[in-house]
Amino acid sequence: MGQLLFLRYVNPWKYRREQEEARVAELRRRDGDDCRRCRRPMRFDLPAGHDAGAWVQPIQFGMDAAEASLDNLCLTHRRCNAAAADNTGEVTERIRRKQEADLFAKSRKRVCRSA
Repeated sequence: MGQLLFLRYVNPWKYRREQEEARVAELRRRDGDDCRRCRRPMRFDLPAGHDAGAWVQPIQFGMDAAEASLDNLCLTHRRCNAAAADNTGEVTERIRRKQEADLFAKSRKRVCRSA
């Protein structure tokens, strides 16, 4: 306990890095090694910031990943997260609905042409 307290105040970067590693280890134990979005395996041996590396993402939007509890966090690839980086939850939902509507409109056109 004493060394942890000492480390927290003398070298906060190392303390933060160790806390992040512990959080990622707990999420890996809970969710496995696959990305939550694309279901492909993630690589944990890559340096921070690599596209194929793991990234801690909040499940519910509007919460910061650094302050969220483990129940609201998941692991994704950084590249899977980049497409929606600037979108709020409402914008993401609107984009999803628009894409679904376009998909159904295309299938209706195909049905009408074949009939």
